[in-house]
Amino acid sequence: MIDPLFDLTGKIALVTGGSRGLGYQMVMAFARRGADMIIASRKLDACEAVAGEVRALGRRALAAQVHAAKWPEIDALIETAYAAFGRVDILVNNAGMSPRVPSHEVSEALFDSVMGLNFKGPFRLASQVAKRMADGDGGVIINISSSGALMPLPQVVPYGAAKAALNAMTVSLAREYAPKVRVNAISPGPFLTDIANAWEENARERQPVALGRPGHPHEIVTAALFLASPASSYTTGTLVRVDGGA
Repeated sequence: MIDPLFDLTGKIALVTGGSRGLGYQMVMAFARRGADMIIASRKLDACEAVAGEVRALGRRALAAQVHAAKWPEIDALIETAYAAFGRVDILVNNAGMSPRVPSHEVSEALFDSVMGLNFKGPFRLASQVAKRMADGDGGVIINISSSGALMPLPQVVPYGAAKAALNAMTVSLAREYAPKVRVNAISPGPFLTDIANAWEENARERQPVALGRPGHPHEIVTAALFLASPASSYTTGTLVRVDGGA
């Protein structure tokens, strides 16, 4: 039985970067609570595999290939989603990347790539879907930010700046498309997703946060369900920190 606070039955949810890591956890959590899913990332085969898992739960699923920084591809994703399902009720802007490079070695191409995937693309997707939601029956947008936007770290300056812009965008869009559209952000700390494979071994066990450890991917789920569901009906323009007390 689904907890009525987190009941997403009949909802249509689109998650970028939904084939792995935190995105995958959110896709499966939403599907288990009744949502039909659109799983988008650059690797179509990976999206298809997750779509198969969603269908096995008895939900509808669409796998979509998209470069989440390129506006023409984002626009095509939106058209595909609305053609298939007629609407999007929940949008999660989750795709991102955070390469660690000394600032004086950052090329213009890398700078543009990081800003594009972490801010430019999410802006396009959120703004276009928010307008459609506002013109329809409303909806929810969740932007996945980072603790690096609040406490910037060395060697990831473009990433921290892009996520800080994403936080500002969250508040702006929440005001612009209210009251029918709620827009919030989740700010994860260090999580043991596939990016942790590049960490030193001790970093995979301990982190300089209050809880002393990195997060496990499933620990993002409750915050995502709260913001996606009617449980947060009076919450918008908010940044929810899931960072172990960073």
